[in-house]
Amino acid sequence: MGRTLQNTMINLGLQNACDEAIYQLGLDMEELEEIEEDAGLGNGGLGRLAACFLDSMATLGLAAYGYGIRYEYGIFNQKIRDGWQVEEADDWLRHGNPWEKARPEYMLPVHFYGRVEHAVTGAKWVDTQVVLALPYDTPVPGYMNNTVNTMRLWSARAPNDFNLRDFNVGDYIQAVLDRNLAENISRVLYPNDNFFEGKELRLKQEYFVVAATLQDIIRRFKASKFGSTESVRTVFDSFPDQVAIQLNDTHPAMAIPELMRIFVDIEKLPWNKAWDITKRTFAYTNHTVLPEALERWPVDLVEKLLPRHLQIIYEINQRHLDHIASLFPNDVDRLRRMSLIEEGGTKRINMAHLCIVGSHAINGVAKIHSEIVKTQVFKDFAALEPEKFQNKTNGITPRRWLLLCNPGLAELIAEKIGEDYVRDLSQLTKLHKFVDDDLFIRDVAKVKQENKVKFALYLEKEYKVKINPSSMFDVHVKRIHEYKRQLMNCLHIITMYNRIRRDPAKLFVPRTVIIGGKAAPGYHMAKMIIKLINAVAQVVNNDPVVGSKLKVIFLENYRVSLAEKVIPATDLSEQISTAGTEASGTGNMKFMLNGALTIGTMDGANVEMAEEAGEENLFIFGMRVEDVAELDRKGYNAQEYYDRLPELKEAIDQIKSGFFSPKEPDLFKDVVNMLFHHDRFKVFADYEAYVKCQENVSELYLNSKAWTKMVIRNIAAAGKFSSDRTIKEYARDIWHVEPSDLKIPPPNEPRDAAEDKTLNGTAA
Repeated sequence: MGRTLQNTMINLGLQNACDEAIYQLGLDMEELEEIEEDAGLGNGGLGRLAACFLDSMATLGLAAYGYGIRYEYGIFNQKIRDGWQVEEADDWLRHGNPWEKARPEYMLPVHFYGRVEHAVTGAKWVDTQVVLALPYDTPVPGYMNNTVNTMRLWSARAPNDFNLRDFNVGDYIQAVLDRNLAENISRVLYPNDNFFEGKELRLKQEYFVVAATLQDIIRRFKASKFGSTESVRTVFDSFPDQVAIQLNDTHPAMAIPELMRIFVDIEKLPWNKAWDITKRTFAYTNHTVLPEALERWPVDLVEKLLPRHLQIIYEINQRHLDHIASLFPNDVDRLRRMSLIEEGGTKRINMAHLCIVGSHAINGVAKIHSEIVKTQVFKDFAALEPEKFQNKTNGITPRRWLLLCNPGLAELIAEKIGEDYVRDLSQLTKLHKFVDDDLFIRDVAKVKQENKVKFALYLEKEYKVKINPSSMFDVHVKRIHEYKRQLMNCLHIITMYNRIRRDPAKLFVPRTVIIGGKAAPGYHMAKMIIKLINAVAQVVNNDPVVGSKLKVIFLENYRVSLAEKVIPATDLSEQISTAGTEASGTGNMKFMLNGALTIGTMDGANVEMAEEAGEENLFIFGMRVEDVAELDRKGYNAQEYYDRLPELKEAIDQIKSGFFSPKEPDLFKDVVNMLFHHDRFKVFADYEAYVKCQENVSELYLNSKAWTKMVIRNIAAAGKFSSDRTIKEYARDIWHVEPSDLKIPPPNEPRDAAEDKTLNGTAA
């Protein structure tokens, strides 16, 4: 979620009033804003997407709730020591959190372990351990519409009789100390992005948020006029018409068997009716196609932790496979491929399969990704029910990612096309008529230059390096992962360095290359990549021959509040994943909206960005999805590129020989070995096209006017990538609710006066 103060002021239309008031107190609002900690309760794109979605849902007047875990420790703080990443705990609640309100009156029990008893009345889950879920509510204000939604985060609490009601009567002290065991559930965020780690505590976290949330939803349903009770029993027929639950990846997949357990075991609905309601309630968003990221929980672990849920999953699977067998008799291989249970070695539950079978809608997050989901990853399921598969291209909130972080540009746009674009970003197309307006071109360039100067000052303060603000700011910020190919960027830096040294007198377009992002603590290769970038920076930044032509900076502790600083100052946005690996990307959209040009592959939402702006207004290079498939078919041989490309050979030889690590010459042998022998993401295959494309970038940068015109065309084409558009599509195609742009009356206006105005005082 990042910081909340400035976003709240903007959405409430109070920023100027607050700035003025604080100024009159002799304080500086910006200094105040810097004191707030980021709420870093997610890993990367997936968590930030949810935050943008909350902003858009409130702005569109949808009655929506965001549910998650109130981690005591969020994503770790990254320190760089001697070029290596070092993790520190993110004690973000140390000074309290003024935005949250604990709601102990809504505390709920969550059960673990135990066993299942089968009686005439049905199954009973007994002898469980109970953990309490305490909700904390954070307000989510819509933009200038007097709507405030809720984000509800659960914190784990031990019940007061924890470990005291059973056989350890004697050791009271130890029993109280053992309360930590229960409360550890919400202690810390698992810091993996795009990687599955099958740890028991992580499964506990996933079930904890699911069980508490479903009880909360059902309590709210029963309290509403829809949860009509006939002779004490609730009628759930209208449940899917009143409740839509979106599963953000498979992490909350246990919600499917949990809702079935509630309906069948507790509410005593017949299985078929319960299953029909469940399917119509859930929809599933897939966020990655990397096999190592797909959740596959060991059956033994689920059986120990959630024995009843395992039985329900088996029953779901049995009925699912019976159905497929009836359609495809004797096709055992299809049954194996489509089963929720993977046999062979340790039996595992494929959570994506569970989500597909248990949902009425499945979507990817960019056109190309949704196509891959349908035709490759889940093709058997799509063949069965093609109508379930959709696309919902991701978006970003223009409130945080333009108004808040780039007020200069936001104001410049408002002067030309009015202020309405903030709620309807498609209006940015009106900027096309100013693409040849010399004054506007000059002003856009001026805002960018001011942002660069401001960020350069920040860098000089934080990193003690002198930055040339007229150099091209070439920025690559995102989680560190092999598929995102920070290594390819690194090879380009080394290539530029070698070219400068070979011919110091030759014209060279000065660059400041900024790379930032966190590596999962257990991801050895990602940590080596960070060390390599820092080792290269050390050499480049201290070579007198290079001077101010090339500077390399590794941005420490990349997070939302730092993104808000670097993105508005960026000239060139690096979006260079291997085609077919980045589901969508959202940083790409933030850079586009803030007047950077994109160098990228035809991957994720880059494809649609090129479609919107015209491919000639992005720097597109490299293999397409088809080329990658073809190269896989014929076999990728890294050596042949090394042998054929002298500059690639030179760069690799320098890394290998210890040119960048003279005290430890074979420090990077693992990296080099990977690049030659098991590089799944084919860095060498795109190197030549990448370097060539970068030459085109430098050439255009020399022509400031032509560059800025291309920038304006990009901004004018960025409207599609508002999360408001994304949410409208979810609302209409999946949730079946209508967004409302009615501004509900402010609380200080008498209700009856408001009724006359809108004829609908309960619009939201």
